[in-house]
Amino acid sequence: MELTALADRAMDIRAAFAHHETAVGGRPWTREEVMQGLVGDIGDLMKLVMAKSGIRTVEGLDHKLPHELADCLWSILVLARLYDVDLEKAFLQTMQDIESKLKRDV
Repeated sequence: MELTALADRAMDIRAAFAHHETAVGGRPWTREEVMQGLVGDIGDLMKLVMAKSGIRTVEGLDHKLPHELADCLWSILVLARLYDVDLEKAFLQTMQDIESKLKRDV
């Protein structure tokens, strides 16, 4: 699946969340609240990474790790759309910039 299609799917789910948030809390989450959700997911991901390193014990680790990575990706895709960032273009440019810097530093 292409990045654009993934982002479209992420936004479909974001719309469903917005409907649920409005029904439960009276309004959909703001961009900042979506970011807060990502921060929580990153904390959960960190715990799973620690478990992969043997520092923590987590049941179902090999099932939970891909799920949490996907949660984080979902948030990134949604935030990029909410802030009108062409994530594919930004990613490719950033990788080029990093590669150029690494070549200069050698």
